[in-house]
Amino acid sequence: MDDKFMTTRPLRIALISPKGPLYRHRGGIFKKSLRYQPLTLTTLAALVPGELSAEIQLFDEGINDVPLDLDVDVVGLTVITGTAMRAYELADHFRARGKTVVLGGPHITLIPEDAQPHADALVVGYAEDTWPQLLHDFVAGCLKSRYEQSPTLDLANRPFPRRDLLPGKRYLTNNVFEATRGCIHNCDFCVVPTAWGRRPYQKPAQDVIADIRQHGARKLIFVDLNLIADREYACELFRALIPLKVQWYGLSTVLLVDDPELLELAARSGCRGLLMGLESISPQNLRNSHKGFNAPERFARVVEVLHQHGIALQGCFVFGLDHDEPDVFMKTAEFAVQAGIDLPRFAIVTPFPNTPLHLRLVSEGRLLTRNWELYDGQHVVFQPAKMSVEELQFGIETAWKHAYSLRSIVRRIGRSPAPWPIRLGTNLGYRFYAHHLSTFYNCDWIIGRAPAPPATRQPATEPLAASLVVK
Repeated sequence: MDDKFMTTRPLRIALISPKGPLYRHRGGIFKKSLRYQPLTLTTLAALVPGELSAEIQLFDEGINDVPLDLDVDVVGLTVITGTAMRAYELADHFRARGKTVVLGGPHITLIPEDAQPHADALVVGYAEDTWPQLLHDFVAGCLKSRYEQSPTLDLANRPFPRRDLLPGKRYLTNNVFEATRGCIHNCDFCVVPTAWGRRPYQKPAQDVIADIRQHGARKLIFVDLNLIADREYACELFRALIPLKVQWYGLSTVLLVDDPELLELAARSGCRGLLMGLESISPQNLRNSHKGFNAPERFARVVEVLHQHGIALQGCFVFGLDHDEPDVFMKTAEFAVQAGIDLPRFAIVTPFPNTPLHLRLVSEGRLLTRNWELYDGQHVVFQPAKMSVEELQFGIETAWKHAYSLRSIVRRIGRSPAPWPIRLGTNLGYRFYAHHLSTFYNCDWIIGRAPAPPATRQPATEPLAASLVVK
C-alpha cells in the first residue's frame, strides 16, 4: 500500500466490537439490548485522520451481526478478555479474505503475544496517537506489527466521538462520556494497573463539558473507572457540571463518602447513581486483594449517606477469593438486602492475564483453563481455595436469585432515592437476568477435566445450601 492508494478510492475501515455468547445480538440473554452505546468504537472513528477521507463502518455484535463479506481495507477489533476467542475467530476469517486486521483493547494490552498470530498489527495501550499513525503507515505501505502507547499521551483537544455512526435507538442511551482513564489503586485482580499502570489520565474539564453541550445530553453516563481518583480534578469537573443541570451516573470508590465536600459537589452536579466495587464482606479478602480501604462494617453507612444525597448505589461483589467458604453467597446476598443496596451485582473473581492474581494462581497450579471466552466474570476458571468449582459456580446463582427475589426487591427499593420507574425497572431487569443465568453460566466445560492437584483441593465446610450503569 502506498500514497497512490488514495488517488483511486478512499480508505475503507470497519471497526468491530465482538461479543461473547451472553451479550451477542442473536442468542444472548437479553432479546433487546439493554446496553449503552460503546464509546471505544465511536472514539476510534473520530481519531481516523481527516486527510485520509476514509469510509468508516462500525459494528457492535451486541445489536447487530458482523457481515462476513465486508468490502473494506482495514478491519479493527477492540478486544476484552471475554471476547478474545470471538475476536480471533473474526480476525482469522477476515485475514483469510485478504483484509488487514488490527487488534487492540485491554486484552491485547495485557497479553499481546497471545493475539499476535491473529493480527497484521496490534495496538498496545491507549490508541489516541498510535491508531492515526498506524493508518498513515498502512496507506504508505509500511505497516508495523505492533504499535505501543505514546509515553507522552495527552487526552486534551481530542475530537468528539462519532456517536452518529452507531444507531442510537438500539441502545438504552448514547449519552456516554469519559473524563478520565485509569485508577490510582492497585487491586490485585484488576486489569487497570497491569495494563496501563496507576497514572490517571484526564481530559480537560472544559473539553468534557463541550462534548456534553454539543451532544445535547441531559441524562448521561460517565464510564470512567474511578471518577474521583484525582480529587482536585473531580472538584473542577463537578463544579463545571452544575450549570448544565444534567443528571449523571458513574463509577467511584467508597472513599467518596469520606469526603463530605466532594460528595456534596457530586450531588449538586447531578450525580444520581454510582457503581462501587464493594467486592467482599470479608476484611481478610479485601486486605489480600489490596483493597483494604473498603471496610465491610461501613458499607451500610455508605448506602445511607449516598441516599441522603439522592444517589443510588449499584454495589458490586466478587466471589471466589481465598477466604470465601460455601456460606459466603447467602451471607453476602442477605447483607446487600439488609443494607438497602439499590442494585446488588455479583461476579466470580476472574484472573485476567498477567494480573497479580493470575500470576499467583498459575504459580500455585490453580488455573484451570485459558479458554478466554470463560473469562467473563461469571465462570469459574480456577480452583477456589475453600470450596469446589461447582460450589462456586452454582453459589453465585444462589446469590443473584436471593437478592432479586420479589421479597428482597421489595425490601430494598423502598429506600432507594431513584425514581420509581427506574428502581422498579432495573430491579426487574436484573431479576430476569438472575433467573436465566444457568442458560449461559454452568460447569459443563469442566466435565472430563482432570482433578486439581490435592494440595489445592480443600473440602467444603458445609453443603451448598439491568441498571444504574448498564454494562
